[in-house]
Amino acid sequence: MGLLDDASAKGATIIALGQSDAKSRKLALALVVGVNGDMAIMREEIFGPLLPVEAYTTLDDAIARINARPHPLAFYYFGADTARRERVLRDTLAGGVTVNDTLWHFAHEGLPFGGVGGSGFGAYHGERSFRTFSHEKAIFAQSRAAAARLLYPPYGKTFERMLALLKRMD
Repeated sequence: MGLLDDASAKGATIIALGQSDAKSRKLALALVVGVNGDMAIMREEIFGPLLPVEAYTTLDDAIARINARPHPLAFYYFGADTARRERVLRDTLAGGVTVNDTLWHFAHEGLPFGGVGGSGFGAYHGERSFRTFSHEKAIFAQSRAAAARLLYPPYGKTFERMLALLKRMD
């Protein structure tokens, strides 16, 4: 309710798509039209049935606005134009994306779920949960017979022979 009150006070139009009831703690789906960056609804993660609607003139404008803000945990693209969809998905960054619906990238157990930057780090679901909450220790052991050993002193007789061979090939 605080997000709606703040947006309304700063000039947004609230279009409630049902009845809210504070007593029973029910909040109806609401479109919040005419939002701007000064409104809390545009700065906070929304865990509720509130949908801020921000108008744009060109696709470049929309992509620039998305990229000017912290990367979202979830991104929902709606549209039938394949080229526009591919451009938006290529030119923006988000934790997960669902196209022409909502939440399915989170609900699908086979897809990783997690954020980028301020919206979170890592991914989880299935095997990815195990990998995210585990640590794989990287260990590299150089073989005693590795050619790279010839690059470091002391060089020794093998290095001298190889150098002489390379000089003869020149």
